[in-house]
Amino acid sequence: MPEITAEMVRSLREKTDLPMMDCKKALTEANGNEEQAIKILKERVKNFIMKSGDRVTSEGRVATLTAKDGSSAVMIEVQCESAPVSRSEDFVFLCDQLTKQLLNGPGAATPEALIAQPAPDKPGTTLGGIIEDCMNRLREKLVVARILKLDGPVVGYTHHDGTLGVLLRATGDKPTAEVLKDVAMHIAALNPKFCLSDEMDPSVVAAEKEKQAAEAKKSGKPDSIIDKIVAGKMRVFFAQEGVLVDQAFAKDDTKTVEKALADSGLKAVAFTRWRLGQP
Repeated sequence: MPEITAEMVRSLREKTDLPMMDCKKALTEANGNEEQAIKILKERVKNFIMKSGDRVTSEGRVATLTAKDGSSAVMIEVQCESAPVSRSEDFVFLCDQLTKQLLNGPGAATPEALIAQPAPDKPGTTLGGIIEDCMNRLREKLVVARILKLDGPVVGYTHHDGTLGVLLRATGDKPTAEVLKDVAMHIAALNPKFCLSDEMDPSVVAAEKEKQAAEAKKSGKPDSIIDKIVAGKMRVFFAQEGVLVDQAFAKDDTKTVEKALADSGLKAVAFTRWRLGQP
């Protein structure tokens, strides 16, 4: 029987992304023939696909975690190949470890910097090590696609199916108020384009305001009344154009999102909304 060298095992592992021991056993059984070893692995490994770099990671999870005092929150996107894996215990544990470390650790600007850090609940193991272990067990390619950490007051929300996440920042003295989560859920459901009207194109806003002013002046009412009419019309315009604070609050449509937050001494500053696999 030919000698099964480390180079032969390494070569097969690079082509299959399977554990070293599996590759060595297959090569031994195939008498060192790589092509035959690949056939053996295909028969033994469910959903075997060559070259993990070419695999499509269209499933996964957007996970969030918020500090108990609302002082910071994080959001990550981890991708895998199939929906069952995205719901597996190993995959959920990986997301849990990534969010915990990003929230409570020294921080990280990139996914690569984060996965080089320790796993919070597995002493002596890095997050990268957990990812490698998961890939070996789950037989799928896993990718930490993006990460984000924001200072508060802030709240994170993950939709029940795990494919959508929101971080909402605000100002105020009640960083743990329940309304923050309610507004984050509103953002997840209604997908506003902007947080504040200031984020819109000024020329578009100016043109609409001029249009509404011209219409209001036809009424012949005093300028003070016209200004109020225009202000009301602009609030409707902003809501229609997807400005969060001017939208009717999903949980109580008798008030705007701005009013719902103001009732708890809060004001929206910005939000980030991620859909799995979308920019």
